[in-house]
Amino acid sequence: MAQLPTFPGERPQGTSAPGGAAYTATATIGDDGVVTDWGEGAARLLGYASSEVVGRPAARLLAEEGVPAPGITPGQDRWSGTVALRHRDGRRVEVPLLAHRWTSTGGTVKWSVVSAVAGPADAPWDAPLNEWAFAQSPCFLAVFDADLRLLRANTGMQHMLSLTEDQMRGLRLPEIAPDPVSDETERRMRLVVETGESQRLTAFVPPTGEDREQAWETSLAPLRDRDGRVRAVCLAAHDRGGAEGAPHHEHLRLAQELTAPAQDAAEAHPHGREQREHTTTMTLQRSLLPHTLPEQGALEIASRYLPAGGEAGVGGDWFDVIPLSGARVALVVGDVVGHGIRASATMGRLRTAVRTLADVDLPPDELLTHLDDLIIHLSADEADPEVPEESAGGIGTTCLYVVYDPVTRRCTVARAGHPPPAVVSPEGSVYLLDVPAGPPLGLGGLPFETVEVELPEGSLLALYTDGLLQAREHDLDEALDTLFGALTRPASTLDTVCDRVLTALLTHRPDDDVALLIARTRALHADKVVVWDLPSDPSVVADARRYTTEQLTAWELDEASFVAELVVSELVTNAIRYGRPPIQLRLIHENNTLICEVSDASSTAPHMRRARTFDEGGRGLLLVAQLAQRWGTRHAPTGKTIWAEQSLVGF
Repeated sequence: MAQLPTFPGERPQGTSAPGGAAYTATATIGDDGVVTDWGEGAARLLGYASSEVVGRPAARLLAEEGVPAPGITPGQDRWSGTVALRHRDGRRVEVPLLAHRWTSTGGTVKWSVVSAVAGPADAPWDAPLNEWAFAQSPCFLAVFDADLRLLRANTGMQHMLSLTEDQMRGLRLPEIAPDPVSDETERRMRLVVETGESQRLTAFVPPTGEDREQAWETSLAPLRDRDGRVRAVCLAAHDRGGAEGAPHHEHLRLAQELTAPAQDAAEAHPHGREQREHTTTMTLQRSLLPHTLPEQGALEIASRYLPAGGEAGVGGDWFDVIPLSGARVALVVGDVVGHGIRASATMGRLRTAVRTLADVDLPPDELLTHLDDLIIHLSADEADPEVPEESAGGIGTTCLYVVYDPVTRRCTVARAGHPPPAVVSPEGSVYLLDVPAGPPLGLGGLPFETVEVELPEGSLLALYTDGLLQAREHDLDEALDTLFGALTRPASTLDTVCDRVLTALLTHRPDDDVALLIARTRALHADKVVVWDLPSDPSVVADARRYTTEQLTAWELDEASFVAELVVSELVTNAIRYGRPPIQLRLIHENNTLICEVSDASSTAPHMRRARTFDEGGRGLLLVAQLAQRWGTRHAPTGKTIWAEQSLVGF
């Protein structure tokens, strides 16, 4: 029986040997050499569980102690090579690695490390692949198997990417060259595998190590065996070097684009100006969207962003993942009206505003109300009677804001004119969450409503912008049915789910931007959360310290007890002295973080102040701020919670 193409990360039907398929081992290492994330592939390759590696120096994984780790020169953004590592059972493993350097918007530097682990060969591939690839496609060539992992790359392709074929073999294109263009190209390759039809796309990408961008015409062709089955995809990239309008690196500088649009050159080469403006907008859009998703334990998350094609240009769609206090996480998806630089700039403002409002723990409905006021003020400040169509300031923007709490497994949602999220239960039922729509942002005077639901552990949440459902080929009901079908199909990873959704709903470059955020809920069970009700009596502070020490011993975190005792003592004392009963102490152990929360019935928030030399009090919150990784206040309908997070890395 002919074997159907499979999605990346899934085993083809009929495979008898479990775990025999190729996979990618992934890990993240901080700039200080400490492992911050350890993927399932890495655990499978070396035998170490995540808890045995995360928070410890990566050098401990080297096969020979004392041998220096591979050297990386200052300013280097990528490294590749073979490293001898030590398996958990003690044996030596030679592992080819490819590492990419990432810098977050906050300035944190991390290295994303990947290694392709090959599965058993099903058939002799080399000879037919040589024949198919070089017989059917010219130019810079690469061949990917049905799982979209690289099999072959010719000399031109190796030169363009500055990697040898051996260094790339077994990796997916986004793992070889992390970039939105790679994500879009991989999505098109999946269409080739599934439909057997060729795909074409154009992109401006700089060759590795160069500043100047080149225009590339990329052809994706199916490679078939004698029976007509698609066995692989050939990627052929044609350099359009010298094409009119191919932008230079200096055109990508936003300030120069805004203040010196080169009117003379635009009049002489209008097509070149349009390409430069499109490239500038794309660059701005990419810089404002999350480069990497933050580390948190409440949700497993995957995301995709596809810019609009055609004459409309890049719009203002955005998404975000924001860790909150109490191990909670906020998910945001929004859509700014319009396209071009103004829409992207407005999107950046709103994304920053959402993160600022989320940082003070506003409920979803209040956050949208503040965002609504902000857009009204922006519109008034930017009003230009001569160009009214460019002065909207974000009026009509839609936004969906979701907060998930892994302790209660409750999800709180509010939306402003945005499509509601889709939910897939662990049993496979799928539905749209019933959330009152609320008006789009910027209209003012109308309320937003919040809905709170409990989601079983393992539920799937899908947040998206309307560009996903507005393809030309189908109406809204048909698009929703297609979306539901793609979400409910079993998949090994959320990245596979994202790719399936885009493949099912988009058969061509979308007419509007598409942002997609898919999350699977996790739960913090009772063994990771403990709560005590405390009387409003100063003598109970000693009991609170004792409760904390005993619980940390039960969690095998004795080394963290000293700092935790001090934090608990100060927060409980503060609640007794300045708050109102009832008082409650809660400890949460989430991965590498210990969270201490003290709640009371007073709504008055404490303020950190500098105590004078002879003051007897006033130093508590200052001490908490010095000891905790971060701290803050969370208000509730009745009362407040003061929380502090303590890092457990190294304990």
